[in-house]
Amino acid sequence: MQEWLTVAEAAKHLKIKPRTASEWARQGRIPAHKLSGHQRCTWRFLRHELDAMLSASLASSADRRQQ
Repeated sequence: MQEWLTVAEAAKHLKIKPRTASEWARQGRIPAHKLSGHQRCTWRFLRHELDAMLSASLASSADRRQQ
């Protein structure tokens, strides 16, 4: 089962502020899914996508350190 996170939950998972999570989602820096409403958009995040992004980021920084 896929676990959907709100902006606040995703921010806590990534250890960043909710405002930063929203900004990064808009910029495409983190995987996010836009839910459009009448007055504003709402972002939702899949935990496994965030975990995959973090794993890839850690792997690439480890590779850079070994070179």
